[in-house]
Amino acid sequence: METQERIQNIAQDFLTKLSVVGTVTVDMDETGAFRVHIETEETGLLIGFHGKTLESFQLILTMIIAKELTEWHRVYVNVGDYREKREEALMYMAQRAADRAIATGRAVDLSNLSAGERRVVHLTLSGDERVITESFGEGQDRKLVITPKPVTV
Repeated sequence: METQERIQNIAQDFLTKLSVVGTVTVDMDETGAFRVHIETEETGLLIGFHGKTLESFQLILTMIIAKELTEWHRVYVNVGDYREKREEALMYMAQRAADRAIATGRAVDLSNLSAGERRVVHLTLSGDERVITESFGEGQDRKLVITPKPVTV
């Protein structure tokens, strides 16, 4: 049995143990990471508040897969189209925050973002010559700061 199929079986078994009815499909992306897609009527239960349950589900599933397959694989879990919608919302929020930083001439802080969410904001604004993005702090106190670049004459 190939790795992709084994991961699909492990994910399906994990869902069953959680008493969640759903369909699991697994794809491998261009980076070699496995993308686990779950279609279920119980999306809210798996996603949780601001995706926190989904992050935990992904972490636990990754650990189960590593133990079962005796090797580590990058695994991303998506329920419905949550990740795509969240990424769109983050990109919009990043652009609005950059515009606000430029308009006011002051730094704009974005708090309570996961590492992955901060990465989306950094990438979204990486091509914007008007602002600089930096992350500061540790753990739960980590925040992303969007600062307008000084105007050079």
